[in-house]
Amino acid sequence: MWPPRDDVDPLDLRYILGQLILVDVLPEEPRRFRIRLHGSELARRAGYELTGKMLDELPTTEFRLLAQRSFTIAVETRRPFHSIRDRLLDNKPRRYEALMLPLSRDGGVVDMLLVGLRYDDMLP
Repeated sequence: MWPPRDDVDPLDLRYILGQLILVDVLPEEPRRFRIRLHGSELARRAGYELTGKMLDELPTTEFRLLAQRSFTIAVETRRPFHSIRDRLLDNKPRRYEALMLPLSRDGGVVDMLLVGLRYDDMLP
């Protein structure tokens, strides 16, 4: 049983609000994802805004494919996903920590993901 989105109060997450992404999991096949909220710090860092857009519109190919795989794993396993990674994505070195939490309106089907993403240079 997963918590619904309504159980997550953004005020409790003020310290990381700019590094959060809310993702709608669409019920169609093949599975697609809509970015409901792209945190302001992440948008500033990336140089583009994804709020209200489909994951397919993420302009960096390698990062888009990695996000698609990670989101799909979180939905299919219905388990939180945590990673600390050093990667070369789209010819740029990136060190980041990611946490993905599945959310559900009915307690069974994962229909939203809450994603926290902190780059090494964002850490205190």
